Amino acid sequence: MSTLESPSREQEPPTRCPRTGAEVSASPVLGVDDTPALRLNPYTFIAERAGELGTDVFDTRLLLRPTTCMTGAEAAKVFYDERRFVRHGAAPRRLLLTLFGRGGVQSLDGGAHRSRKAMFMSLMTPEARERLRGLAEAAWGERIEHWARRPSVTLFDEVSELLCEVACAWTGVRLDRRSIPHATARLLAMIDAPAAAGPRYLRGRTARIRAEKAIAELVKRVRERPERFAGTALETVALHRDPDGALLDPRVAAVEVLNLLRPIVAVGRFVTFAALALHANPDCRERLRSGDDAYLEYFVQEVRRFYPFFPMVAAKVAEPFEWRGHRFPKGRRVLLDLHGIDHDPRLWDRPEEFHPERFAEWDGGAFDFVPQGGGDPYGGHRCPGEWITIDLMKVAVTALTRRMSYGVVPEQDLSIPRWRAPALPVSGFVIDRVIPGEPAE
Repeated sequence: MSTLESPSREQEPPTRCPRTGAEVSASPVLGVDDTPALRLNPYTFIAERAGELGTDVFDTRLLLRPTTCMTGAEAAKVFYDERRFVRHGAAPRRLLLTLFGRGGVQSLDGGAHRSRKAMFMSLMTPEARERLRGLAEAAWGERIEHWARRPSVTLFDEVSELLCEVACAWTGVRLDRRSIPHATARLLAMIDAPAAAGPRYLRGRTARIRAEKAIAELVKRVRERPERFAGTALETVALHRDPDGALLDPRVAAVEVLNLLRPIVAVGRFVTFAALALHANPDCRERLRSGDDAYLEYFVQEVRRFYPFFPMVAAKVAEPFEWRGHRFPKGRRVLLDLHGIDHDPRLWDRPEEFHPERFAEWDGGAFDFVPQGGGDPYGGHRCPGEWITIDLMKVAVTALTRRMSYGVVPEQDLSIPRWRAPALPVSGFVIDRVIPGEPAE
């Protein structure tokens, strides 16, 4: 018998599932390695398997390693309890070698994490966010004028470069415009690599090695002449000291600088999905043109809820515990289903419909809407850049609806392959005949 736990576990008294109300075994056990199934369906694997088993928590094997999967808002509350879970050693190695980098805030716990997280949150002040919005608005104006001179543009490619330029200017990483396409390509390669194999993975790994090396040298220059970088995010990271009082190793500092640049460029995916939502829902475009700020907030949040972004996040059990009759052994890797929570019919009415107005009634819960993680953004592991993601999306949606118009979206492949994470429309969303200025009624 091939299982993750001892056969006697199957004889435990049944417990009642909160998802269906049915009686199920206390700890559903699977012995088959589900890595191929997860790779084919990264966004719905956990929710679908949980539905089949009638539970919000189950065990399986992934990459030949015993793994527990969780879904639902109550599961998220447990997952973000730092007494029960740690992040060090939880992420698969390829994720560290491409997307996150080694030694970054995502893999820290306790005081080290709180110190590093405070550094990031110090960069999210209202003044810093306003500066970022201003840079983004100016960049959109320049790009719109440029697009008007071209027959068509691929929005994802263009917006990714726009955001890279904005990110570099905001953080103090000074690049001339000729270097922006190359820098964008490196950052996109890191984002694209973790779930890939072969050339995509190698591109992402190579991009990270080269980017970390270049930024580590820049960090050394900041420390030699900090007055030249005064007031920048780059200076904040370069001069940050962990609880032991030591400056970050230059390579680790480079990882954290990339943890500012890379997520801003990743917002290009949300912007592309926003354009797709406007195309699929013309009534949303008309309402956004009116300048309704409340509706703009609802629309942006619904894009973040509806479209696929992060499939899941990982943690490791700190100390043994039980939840809903399921045993969590120390050291077990646990995956929380972010996409599934954002599409959970227990939390969202008709979750597979795009309906921005649902956010007029949302209470701002920290565990029922988790496109970039859950919990407390200050002390926990929720993404510190969530606010600037929303800011940049609002700037983008305003530009797409009020600062430009474009022709009928040409025929193209707008399908979103759910087997590929991070997901994106195949065509990248092509638009043509861009005209600057307020669209005509």
